[in-house]
Amino acid sequence: MISIALLVILWEVSTSLKWVNPIFLPAPQSVFSTFMELLRDGYKGSSLTTHISTSLYRLFTSLVIAFLTAVPLGIICGYSKYVLAIFDPIIEFYRPLPPLAYYALLVLWMGIDDRSKIALLYLSAFAPLFLATVSGVKKVPQDRIHAAYTLGASKWKMLYHIMLPSALPDIVTGLRTAIGVTYATLVAAEMVAATSGLGWMVLDASKYLRSDIVFAGIFIMAGIAILMDGLIRWFQHAKFSWVGK
Repeated sequence: MISIALLVILWEVSTSLKWVNPIFLPAPQSVFSTFMELLRDGYKGSSLTTHISTSLYRLFTSLVIAFLTAVPLGIICGYSKYVLAIFDPIIEFYRPLPPLAYYALLVLWMGIDDRSKIALLYLSAFAPLFLATVSGVKKVPQDRIHAAYTLGASKWKMLYHIMLPSALPDIVTGLRTAIGVTYATLVAAEMVAATSGLGWMVLDASKYLRSDIVFAGIFIMAGIAILMDGLIRWFQHAKFSWVGK
């Protein structure tokens, strides 16, 4: 709280004394009044709620699909080195690529509507979740696996009742990473043929040097990201308080 207060004070002083051109760094009061204006009037014919809900729809749809595909595949790949050998080269090939490098292909294949945007966010979220799941499964003690087999567990029961619960802490950590990467990619996803969304709003406002709207949009996105990360950290603390102890 002290560090945030000092930053706000420095921000206020630098704008009051004209150290920085207001076009590049608007005053805190200007950003707040712009935020209230966005709440009241929206931006470019759409309400602020519409922009937020559009971005969150794209974000959560991609995250849900990524979770439903990356986690089961990661469990199987973590258990079988042969299945891992099939999928790992593909994922390691595209994982370090910048999202904009293959976004043009997604637009070419899927069009300019939400499908290409969700596909881009899905690919951004898939790799961190997959790698975290594989890592979590590989950490499961062999004694636990052998004990399950000794007690008569089948392979599928062992994957569901032993592998998945044991890897859950790593999966949740991977989900936190996936949300961060996907949220950062959201702006890139809304650069092409979008007319709504927080990322589009920030990019569109920057074209007209409306830095007050840019700052307001950045703070809104940061607030949503902090809220989502806080919920996941709370879940981690509530369910996996034993991790690291």
